[in-house]
Amino acid sequence: MSDDALMRARYRRITRFAARYLVQAWWWELFLPRFGLGALSARGRTRRLQKLARRFHVLALDLGGLMIKVGQYMSSRLDVLPPIITKELEGLQDEVPAVPFAAIRARAEEELGMPLTAAFASVDERPLAAASLGQAHRATLTDALAADTGMRNVVLKIQRPGIDRIVDVDLRALRKVGRWLSKVTLVSDRVDMPSLVEEFAVTSLEEIDYLQEAANSERFAADFAVDGLVAVPEVVWERTTRRVLTLQDVTAIKISDIDALRAAGIDPSEVAARFAAVMFDQLFEDGFFHADPHPGNVFVTPLPAAPDATSPAWTFTFIDFGMMGEVPPTLRRGLRRVLIAAASRDGKGLVDGIRDIGVLLPTADTIQLERAMTQLFSRFGGMGFAELQEVDPREFRAFAVEFGDVVRSLPFQLPENFLLIVRAMSLTSGMCSALDPRFNIWDAVEPYAQRLIREESGNTVQALAREVGAVAAVTARLPRRIDSLVDRFEDGSVSVQTPRIERRIRDLERMVRRVVSAVLFTGLLIGGILLQAEQAVLGTLLAIASVVPLSHAVLAGFIARRNGSA
Repeated sequence: MSDDALMRARYRRITRFAARYLVQAWWWELFLPRFGLGALSARGRTRRLQKLARRFHVLALDLGGLMIKVGQYMSSRLDVLPPIITKELEGLQDEVPAVPFAAIRARAEEELGMPLTAAFASVDERPLAAASLGQAHRATLTDALAADTGMRNVVLKIQRPGIDRIVDVDLRALRKVGRWLSKVTLVSDRVDMPSLVEEFAVTSLEEIDYLQEAANSERFAADFAVDGLVAVPEVVWERTTRRVLTLQDVTAIKISDIDALRAAGIDPSEVAARFAAVMFDQLFEDGFFHADPHPGNVFVTPLPAAPDATSPAWTFTFIDFGMMGEVPPTLRRGLRRVLIAAASRDGKGLVDGIRDIGVLLPTADTIQLERAMTQLFSRFGGMGFAELQEVDPREFRAFAVEFGDVVRSLPFQLPENFLLIVRAMSLTSGMCSALDPRFNIWDAVEPYAQRLIREESGNTVQALAREVGAVAAVTARLPRRIDSLVDRFEDGSVSVQTPRIERRIRDLERMVRRVVSAVLFTGLLIGGILLQAEQAVLGTLLAIASVVPLSHAVLAGFIARRNGSA
């Protein structure tokens, strides 16, 4: 069969698979419940999901390409998808079939413009790893190149032959499925599927450009240059092209290998907590994050222990920077607000943060959603995944029945760049749960959120100080400007029609002074309260100083009333 015929057959297999299960989902999950047959639908749901996962597993392994990426993403959703699905798909992390070395050699030599025997001192024909878009082999640099780069052992990453066409066909099929979904009201009211597919397309095309990946790795390394907890392999630019990437060999303990971690004296629960913190830093601080942190892309590297250390030191080593994401400053502020609200168990604040991010449209009526979030925090807030699994399923169902219609009726959407954020966070939570079944996301969120709260408080104090300064400046200028206005009335430059104008001007002057005093009192008092936690002396002084404008505001009013009555 010709290559064109193979690509057409690939396209048809993907679209037919999607069409078949979309129709099944419509029949079982939408049509039957509408006619009072929801119990019948629920009875066979587990068996249907398991069958779907198995068939997709077979399809993904057979086709490769982006289908494996989709399966890997679903297999990592331990926190959301049922175990029957994640269990069936978890093998996709390691079961990608390898390409014969002869084809890989030809691809590499074509890209490098020289035989592999000239480019490297040696290349291991056995693949170190076979991924959906490329394949990795261990290699050693020539003496001259090793002297120039300061490294000897490297990993040679080579794209699969024909992957450009495969990605193009897969994206065309996904675009068609996206158009189908856009015609389903339940989906189109919440997600612009064509735009979402295009965002995925851009990411996928960047992932098959190894020059872009190399640049991403160096940028990521620069973000963590002063952080000893994260390491990144160095790029051998002399042996790197768009389809061939040569990196320092940093192979170590796979982050999901719990037995190897314990053998090295490393506590998996500590790895989980630190990994969550590292991912939070990428999302909320740097704004440039690894969007594909699955177990094959993160190592735990033991380091020589210091003489006085009580346990071995170690670091995270990230690889594969083809799928990276950026968080714009406005979106980062919204995410920080969501994190703070979640840590504070603030249902209304969480809804406001979701609105700021753009997931919830401004027209949404959120009163019921705020009530739902408040009750959710009240009942389940602070629980880890292990604790949630012990909750009576009937309680979850009761909650879903009470608030399900509210959530479904709200106009949600996925803003630009949000798909990769969701992917990164879901992979992170799934990884941490696998490392430590008792992992509690609140334990990871709360210390981080407290730091954000302190930073936000500092920003608030600074803004308040600027506001108080501005009010003080106005206060200083106000008497002179009012006196000038009065002078203009007195010298006749402004004509008046009644003698009561002068008295009203004096009343206005007194009123403005009292308002300014009240504003100064409020600013000084709030500033003092906010500063008490970190700068007690300055906070106390500001609070004491607030008594002066308060006294003026109160006494000036009393004197004015007394004079008026006289």
